[in-house]
Amino acid sequence: MSNLESDPQETVCEARAGGPAHELLEGRDVVLGGTRGMKVTRTLPSRDRRMVGAWCFVDHYGPEPAAMRVAPHPHTGLQTVTWLLEGEVLHRDSLGSEQVITPGRLNLMTAGRAISHAEESPAEGMLHGVQLWVALPDGSRHTDPAFDHHPDLPVLTAPGVTTTVIIGELGGATSPARAHTPLVGAEVALEAGAAVTLPVRPDFEYAALVLAGAAEVDGEALEPGPLLYLGQGRTELAVAAGPASRVLLLGGEPFEEQLVMWWNFVGRTHEEIERFRKEWAEGGAFGTVEGFDGAPLPAPALPGTRLKPRPRHR
Repeated sequence: MSNLESDPQETVCEARAGGPAHELLEGRDVVLGGTRGMKVTRTLPSRDRRMVGAWCFVDHYGPEPAAMRVAPHPHTGLQTVTWLLEGEVLHRDSLGSEQVITPGRLNLMTAGRAISHAEESPAEGMLHGVQLWVALPDGSRHTDPAFDHHPDLPVLTAPGVTTTVIIGELGGATSPARAHTPLVGAEVALEAGAAVTLPVRPDFEYAALVLAGAAEVDGEALEPGPLLYLGQGRTELAVAAGPASRVLLLGGEPFEEQLVMWWNFVGRTHEEIERFRKEWAEGGAFGTVEGFDGAPLPAPALPGTRLKPRPRHR
């Protein structure tokens, strides 16, 4: 999915270690594709916290009538993770991939040095899901682009609870999806009144987002909307549902590299972002997405000031 803001602000990330926390990150509404496009709630990057492990972008959308139509657009230096609770999305990219994703399956696109893609949902039906970005470390960010579809993912079960490991490892269950830094993404589906204690790593920082229903995470009551940042230092995490609920758990080793994020690019310097934008405008480096009925997205104008690192916390 693209960041479709017409005047995107620079986001530069700098990791900072710490202990357990309860930090509620309120999301902001962003409309994709113009005023009649699909509304998402974006909780990462936030005003005060830019990353959770290597996770650097979290959009939650729906449930609402399907309205996704994102024209071809570029990416660098990241992986996109597409996860649905309801509906379906057709992915096309410049590698020639064409793949419909449905609930419980994973689309993982590795941008590497350069890729472009487009996404569409059918005209009818409901759509509910999340679009996530994972920042690639310096040693992997210039890798060849790739696309992988994973229809079968490992699950952990407990009475009234099914936990799907989307990427990374949790409780001895390891996803087949390739990660370039130590991290985890998992969906915890709970029946009404169910509860579970998940094993977590003290060296990871974690965050939780309720996607449906209402749940308590580490004793904090949550509904869909904000992202709860939990910090580091835990060995277990309690999750309990009121009504039937779906909770997204994100975690990973604190990402030690500074990033410059602007529009759909993840880089390290102003000059890199400037080059990525120029290459997209001129065509060629990002390839061509075949089969989409429409023009590619033009890149917004760069800001009038130089893109430069800033502290992770304002």
